Amino acid sequence: MTRQAALGTLRFFEAAARLGSFVQAADELHVTHGAVSRQIRLLETSLGTALFERRNRGVFLTLAGAQLRDAVQLAFERLDAALEAVRQPVRQGPLVVSCEPTIAMKWLIPRLGDFYRRHPEVQLHLFASGGPVAFQRDAVDVALRRNDFLWDAGLHAEQVCDEWIAPVCAPALLRRGRLDLSAQRLLHTASRPAAWEHWRAAGAHAGGGQGDSQTYEHFYLSLQAACAGLGVAIGSVFMAREDLDSGRLVAPFGFRRDGSGYFLLSPLPFDGDARRTTLLHWLREQMAQALPAP
Repeated sequence: MTRQAALGTLRFFEAAARLGSFVQAADELHVTHGAVSRQIRLLETSLGTALFERRNRGVFLTLAGAQLRDAVQLAFERLDAALEAVRQPVRQGPLVVSCEPTIAMKWLIPRLGDFYRRHPEVQLHLFASGGPVAFQRDAVDVALRRNDFLWDAGLHAEQVCDEWIAPVCAPALLRRGRLDLSAQRLLHTASRPAAWEHWRAAGAHAGGGQGDSQTYEHFYLSLQAACAGLGVAIGSVFMAREDLDSGRLVAPFGFRRDGSGYFLLSPLPFDGDARRTTLLHWLREQMAQALPAP
């Protein structure tokens, strides 16, 4: 009997010896009862000794069969361990994360170094986009979005943090530490045109600028204009955090919740992918650290 044939036959023997049944061995190996019986007879013939006693109600190992069973099981265990040791781990591609451009630019990217230091096993690929997400078309795994639109009910959504907004401006616009909105140009964004109204609806300052207003396509443009002293912009605490920490911007009226929040969306359950849950927990921690002091 060749080595390859012997290994195949020993596989049948090991199952029958472990289960004490040719029928159960056949079920486990997805073959017929006759196939198991033939392989056992072939092995017994090649060894010149009986391995099982065949009785009316079952099969029982002989002394030689028990000795061979112990040796075969030990050999298979060592073989399984060796295969596991040399098996190359399955390499996963990067987790594709869709994120609104200003959040990505002003908040997420500056913090990615911390994520990679703490989770070197997870690589991220950022995809800058806002609004509804075409997960399949754009090969996106997860998306960080504010709940300002209706997403597919089949998506898995985990809340990350509430949204906080406030007027922000360059320190040079303050007079004696105060900001007179009625004397300032208000900067708007096309991507969130009702931001000023939402801030006022939250019970904030009701004043408005008497001069010209200016509308920018994205928040990062209006925030850059505010840094340059061109007016007062409405900013999310996350979008403005870097400029607030550096002193380029101030928020003289403080931040308020506007009733919306940020969610991490996924077409697949978070529990099924450790990368998704790792990113979710890290986002929650980092956004909590960026919130204004109570």
